[in-house]
Amino acid sequence: MRAASVSDYRELARRRLPNIFFEYIDGGSYAEVTLRRNVEDLEAIALRQRVMRDMTKINMSVETLGQTLQMPVGLAPVGMAGMYGRRGETQAIRAASAAGVPFCLSTVGVCSIEEVAATGTPPWFQLYMLKDRGYMRELLARAKAAGCPVLVFTVDLPLPGSRYRDIRSGFTGGSRLQQAMTQLWDGVTHPAWTWDVGINGRPHTLGSVAGAVKESRRVTDFLAWISRNFDRSVTWKELDWVRESWDGPIVVKGVLDPEDAKAAAKAGAQGLVVSNHGGRQLDGVRSSISALPRIADAVGNDLEVYMDGGVRSGLDVLKALALGAKACFVGRAWAWALGAGGESAVAKMLDVLRAELAVAMILTGCADVREAGKTLLDEA
Repeated sequence: MRAASVSDYRELARRRLPNIFFEYIDGGSYAEVTLRRNVEDLEAIALRQRVMRDMTKINMSVETLGQTLQMPVGLAPVGMAGMYGRRGETQAIRAASAAGVPFCLSTVGVCSIEEVAATGTPPWFQLYMLKDRGYMRELLARAKAAGCPVLVFTVDLPLPGSRYRDIRSGFTGGSRLQQAMTQLWDGVTHPAWTWDVGINGRPHTLGSVAGAVKESRRVTDFLAWISRNFDRSVTWKELDWVRESWDGPIVVKGVLDPEDAKAAAKAGAQGLVVSNHGGRQLDGVRSSISALPRIADAVGNDLEVYMDGGVRSGLDVLKALALGAKACFVGRAWAWALGAGGESAVAKMLDVLRAELAVAMILTGCADVREAGKTLLDEA
């Protein structure tokens, strides 16, 4: 199949990836109500078609946090991306750099901060608050030394949500022997992935935290360590602690409530991501797109407001911009593309989003994404 849309990359990834890794990236928490809402609520928003306007020239670029984005899209942090393609995070950042959009490296990425930065483009770095403050301070120092321009501080994971698909697939739960046998069978039945990633994509560690988990050998061991070290005691005062080691922009990720958005601004953040962690944390909460307008109204020009969750097309991007986002971050979209065909597929997926956004802009009469507003939506 030749991919024409983000959904096509999902199907190609399903065919190529071992089941445990496809289900890990594809699934959400519990009954996956919020996962579905993220997509369905975006689909339900109607764009307002306008005609007979001179759309010879359109501008997709935006300025944010001292950077110019060639389109209002970024690659969100995705854990274990190096298990979807050989040294996957490095492939993804090369595609993002070529497209002129930011790539955010997850704390739990397979490739380390240094390996990703060695591509020539330092990533934005996503940080979880862990109990081991000493190791967190070390991570911040490494990110700063690598030239990471933005810190994305994820605040909606004081503990991981229960993801039933991972239990059913055999990725988590069960004995170590059962997990090993499941993973072995997955590898045998997906030979192309096994050669590309299983054999030639080693080491299969979480590069940025490998120094803290020296006794572990498998990705699931690292994830278990991370899970045990999430800190439930975190408050907004922790941003002061982070500031002791980080003097660049801080973006708070995982905000769904206007009061929390105001608190992020008061705590000194420069931006926030309206996000429910892709429907992977508290199931049953509202979709990101439905939370976006109230948050954008609450913080006004005090913060750069981004959104992630459910974005599957360039049309979705324009809808989010119309409701107050400066840019959208996509996670599953690029992970599926990486799993389907590596760097070239991620690059083509970004081209698809760009082409779809262009069509949406032209047919709504929006010549400049910086001027996108609610007038682009048909609210009748």
